[in-house]
Amino acid sequence: MPTSFLASLQRFLAVFLVALMVLPPGEPFAFARKKKKQEATALSASPLTADQRALHALNRLTFGPRPGDVAAVEAMGLEKWIDAQLNPETIDDSALEARLADYPAMRLSQHELVERFPSPAMIRQAEQGRRGIPWNPVEKAIYEDQIAALRERQEQKKSTELRAQSTGQGTGFRAPGTGSTEPGMAMAPQSAGQNTAGAPSSSMMANQGNQGVGMGPPPAPDMMASAKPAPPIEETEKKLYADLDAANVVNLPADQRVKKLIEMKPGEFRDFLQRLSKPDRVAMFANLTPEQRETMFALINPQLVVGGEVLVTRLLRDVYSERQMEAVMTDFWLNHFNVFLRKGEFAPWYLADYQNKVIRPHAMGKFEDLLVATARSPAMLFYLDQTESVGPHSLAAWRASMAPAGPNGRQRPLGLNENYARELMELHTLGVDGGYTQRDVTEVAKIFTGWGIDRPDQGGEFEFNPRRHEPGQKLALGHQFTGNGESEGMQVLHMLAVSPVTAHHVSLEIAQRFVSDNPPPALVDAMAATWVKTGGEIREVMRTMLESPQFWSQDAYRAKVKTPEEYVISAVRATGGEVVHPAALVEAIGQLGMPLYGCQTPNGYSWMANAWLNSGELLDRMNFSLALADNNAGTVMGWDKLMGIEGQPGVTPDAKEGKLENLLLDGVVAEHTRNAVLAQLAQQQGPAGQNGQRPQMAKPVNFVRPREFGQLLQSVAPLPPPGDQEAALLGGLLLGSPDFQRR
Repeated sequence: MPTSFLASLQRFLAVFLVALMVLPPGEPFAFARKKKKQEATALSASPLTADQRALHALNRLTFGPRPGDVAAVEAMGLEKWIDAQLNPETIDDSALEARLADYPAMRLSQHELVERFPSPAMIRQAEQGRRGIPWNPVEKAIYEDQIAALRERQEQKKSTELRAQSTGQGTGFRAPGTGSTEPGMAMAPQSAGQNTAGAPSSSMMANQGNQGVGMGPPPAPDMMASAKPAPPIEETEKKLYADLDAANVVNLPADQRVKKLIEMKPGEFRDFLQRLSKPDRVAMFANLTPEQRETMFALINPQLVVGGEVLVTRLLRDVYSERQMEAVMTDFWLNHFNVFLRKGEFAPWYLADYQNKVIRPHAMGKFEDLLVATARSPAMLFYLDQTESVGPHSLAAWRASMAPAGPNGRQRPLGLNENYARELMELHTLGVDGGYTQRDVTEVAKIFTGWGIDRPDQGGEFEFNPRRHEPGQKLALGHQFTGNGESEGMQVLHMLAVSPVTAHHVSLEIAQRFVSDNPPPALVDAMAATWVKTGGEIREVMRTMLESPQFWSQDAYRAKVKTPEEYVISAVRATGGEVVHPAALVEAIGQLGMPLYGCQTPNGYSWMANAWLNSGELLDRMNFSLALADNNAGTVMGWDKLMGIEGQPGVTPDAKEGKLENLLLDGVVAEHTRNAVLAQLAQQQGPAGQNGQRPQMAKPVNFVRPREFGQLLQSVAPLPPPGDQEAALLGGLLLGSPDFQRR
């Protein structure tokens, strides 16, 4: 990106940052004007106009309007549209399901997912002979390749320890191969939180040492003369890869190509892939079926498939689902019942089931059903360490106390873990000021002993283990529980789900997400009353909110600031862009500070404006918007088609800017935003623009970097730039402006 452009862009942003910061959170832009209406801003107490109501509903109940959505809602009738969204099962979502068919692993049961794409723990079990290797050729190849990679890592660890011991003796000796990898050597994808299955093979490490990488001073001449010459690297590689010529494999039909790679010896596939050029790598993955593509990536690292598809399918649903209120509510509950992707090596496998079978099916149903589903979910049990909680007087604890001591002379401690009990009351139901005590936390923790995971070392399902359950009576939250095993926990969940305290706490959070950071108390009270009356029917609580005058007031209009997730998804939806590489958008959300399933603490991300309003955040958003507009964020833009000017020469920048204002922001743009955008365009054009040449689009090409599962981007062809660079620059600046940050 040119330095002059960055400097001018920062000056341009400074105006908006000041304007945005001086407005209190929740206050609408008083200076925004509706071009197509040319009306003065209404008083905050006034009701919204018909156009405003449609736009407001789309901004709050969806991830942002798409081109034509406002007109479609008005034609259908706002009330009818809302009623359909409240009943998502009535909405055809087959177009989304067709997209999701590209990710067949997400349709597997949790057991099938773990079997087909083994976790690191399962690979260790197989390597140690404690688990059999599947007979299916595909799964067998995955297991064998991962076992080979595991052993290579073990060898490398031993070598590192030996080198450390050698250098620690003060001999000055430095072992071969301790320097950096040879420049240009492509390392295989690495997933955060574990060593990559695509580490260089032992043979490659040996070759690296022969090249003298990182070696100390050369030996004396007489030593060199008597030393046995090492075989040339080219000869070694030629012998090792004689039948693996890239062209012969890449040019095979897809089924034969995959078969050839599966039949390679353990580790050869990764070494072969590292040798490929970028064009050959792209060709290697071209024309594969979704199942074949998953197999290829699983040979590199199964977690690449599971973790990646969990995230990209969540994003695609948010972008493309016609059941938008369900998608937004699913996002709300995923944050309310937060779990962390990097909690441990099984977390990605649990998350597939969590988002598709626990949260989304209950997002618009009864809160108690949702609460029970999360309590029994392996994802939640694993995240909050409920599997480690054992009743102090349980049979399991007694047997452990009677067992002989381990090698270190101590028994493994068994006892209560209060994590789930505390978060259940503090975050999931009553709230931090919900009236419970530390004794209640301890007693509820006893009640939930025995709730765990069957075969947790293999990613199993929920189980209740009576041997781990604390016997006897418990007194919690003013109620006595008689020690009837799993039913005790169900009684607690019911009591909490229908509590008026829970009703108020969760209704407040819903209102903060959908209405304003500081919602009117009367609205929260009305929602809580509906909760109590219906026993926690989420759909009816939402209906109460949507029928309230507070939701439709001018005070609520454009009063919320988008989170990074909402910003990225709404930008894609607003442009009607075609998502080709969704991993790039998932990476962008993470780089903007809100990675999906990336909040480590149980309270989840904040919905409040002050969590996301800072100059650095907005500058990053501008950088993303320019990348998105220029097809550098995995999404193809059709600016001419969007503006309706395909094949129409001579359309002025002012005309394009006006069209994009109406399309991207429904005409609600500050005057100085418009002037600054046009000034930036003129500056980029310079004298060249006067000669009829298009402006040079600034390309923040490194904004969306392929990392973690985003390494999948290394196997796809880059997207071509948009044809209308002028429109791309205008669109990117408008999407990055503070005006687009409001919803």
